[in-house]
Amino acid sequence: MAVQWTFYYYAPSSAAAGIFAGLFGLSSIFHFYQLIRTRTWFMVPFLIGGLLETVGYIGRLLSSLETPNYTQGPYVMQSALILIAPAFLAASIYMTLGRIIEMLDAERSSMIKLKWLTKIFVAGDVLSFLMQASGAGIMVKDMTNPSMGENIIIGGLFVQIVFFGFFAISAVIFQVRLSKAPTARSIELSSLWHRHMIALYVASILILIRSVIRVVEYIQGYDGYLMKTEAFIYVFDALLMFVTMLVLQYAHPSEVNCLLGRGDRYSEKIYKTRKFEAGSPLETSRVEEA
Repeated sequence: MAVQWTFYYYAPSSAAAGIFAGLFGLSSIFHFYQLIRTRTWFMVPFLIGGLLETVGYIGRLLSSLETPNYTQGPYVMQSALILIAPAFLAASIYMTLGRIIEMLDAERSSMIKLKWLTKIFVAGDVLSFLMQASGAGIMVKDMTNPSMGENIIIGGLFVQIVFFGFFAISAVIFQVRLSKAPTARSIELSSLWHRHMIALYVASILILIRSVIRVVEYIQGYDGYLMKTEAFIYVFDALLMFVTMLVLQYAHPSEVNCLLGRGDRYSEKIYKTRKFEAGSPLETSRVEEA
């Protein structure tokens, strides 16, 4: 049975939309600075995710200014971009784990060979993104009967949850194995790699929570409780994704990139002033190769 299409079951908050558009925008600008300054190119998808979040909440802001005579453009902008943005954030998170393993010379502790690890998870991420994007596109084309698009989006979110769950398990197994049989690099860089693993766990949990809530939202349908309550999109989507961006802003993967000899002299100056492994012979020799 087709549900009568309604853009919003509430008057969207212009204040909330404006605040998060600004927060995501500022964070994205800083991520862009970190990306360019440290040449951490695998963080490009993460930056794209931040920009999509920014534009998505600008779309919500535009919708709020149209109340109650909403138009399709701003609605589609916020609905589609906020939905697919976390897939881009996830791609860089997947790639970070592979670089941590490489930095520590610890492939033997990984349950997946290093040459396959990033490829498998990024492939799952791309599949999830394509499913969510196509589902959103189908819904836009036939707003009077959104059920087919909803089902495809739910499938895409489930793919994201499965791969993120597998990723988290792989990361935990890697850390446990490495703790039992540490490498020389893992001992020398102990506080650094543990800090980055914690950042990956926190980011993964936040995206997982967000994806589970979005699955429930789409299962309930466009006339469900979650879709009719605006607070959920800010508490369980906007806030969680913004914290994810902050976490990887603080524990930026450029630290790992630098110690792999792929950073720049700006990064080298930062690490020489760090308290944790600063001055260790192994770190110094690796930094000098950058």
